[in-house]
Amino acid sequence: MASIELAHVGKAFLVLFAVIDIIGGIPVILQVREKAGKIYPARATLVSLGIMVVFLYLGETILSVVGIDVRSFAVAGALVLFFIALEMTLGIRLFKEDTSAPGLSEDPKVYSIVPLAFPVIAGSGTITAILSLRAEFSRPEILVAICLNMIVVVVVLLLTNRIERLLGRVGLIVLRKAFGVILLAISVKLFAGNITYLFPVH
Repeated sequence: MASIELAHVGKAFLVLFAVIDIIGGIPVILQVREKAGKIYPARATLVSLGIMVVFLYLGETILSVVGIDVRSFAVAGALVLFFIALEMTLGIRLFKEDTSAPGLSEDPKVYSIVPLAFPVIAGSGTITAILSLRAEFSRPEILVAICLNMIVVVVVLLLTNRIERLLGRVGLIVLRKAFGVILLAISVKLFAGNITYLFPVH
């Protein structure tokens, strides 16, 4: 079994925390709850956890089927994370996720899965980050980082109104931009660390 280094877990946690951006997603969570009447934090968290774990353990197999190695995907993933970080830092919109979930029933349990669990929590950015992190860290380290993030997610879902009141709209924006800068630096490091394996300098 691969050993777990706390420093690696911490780095993986920060990447996933920045990409999931559950604090910055509070306005979306409030919108979903207003539409559905109520949300189910445990259900949304468990479904999100399931999606992430599936891609953590089966993602490389999926990539190998289409003939892509982890380091190549990490380079592509680093570019995606870079643009997500730009969104967070500059307040611009480059990616559009369909969170309207047209045609779904009005059952709040359904809304806790779509769009809350996917794509708000475990969206394409999160899945890309998990697969990209495999080039740097072991599966157990990433799994611990995912579980720690899910603890944060369920707490935020339970205390959404209190956190919004505590931080205020300006506080949420500042926090989002701060983690955007962190993610920007991490994406550049991830890109630089893997591009050298694809194009070694002699």
